[in-house]
Amino acid sequence: MKEISVQEVQQRLENGSKLHLIDVREVEEVQEGHIPGIIHIPLGLLEFRFHELNKNTPYIIICRSGGRSERATQFLSSYGYDVTNMRGGMLAWEGSVE
Repeated sequence: MKEISVQEVQQRLENGSKLHLIDVREVEEVQEGHIPGIIHIPLGLLEFRFHELNKNTPYIIICRSGGRSERATQFLSSYGYDVTNMRGGMLAWEGSVE
């Protein structure tokens, strides 16, 4: 499973990179603060909505601490998606939030 640090994600965003971020936290968690521009698909709905994603697009998967995003990354990669888990999740995030 591929992983990326929160610092690397933040640096790429600050450098203007277009990243495709999927936040798998629950609605209430996302409302408390999320990285601008995320795609929000709660982990419990991922199995019903993953077909909305493009297999040719690389995605970075985010959650609160990295556990749910790890499960989501494993699930999506088993279907052939290019996905990377963001280690540490939003607890480690120091960048801007909406």
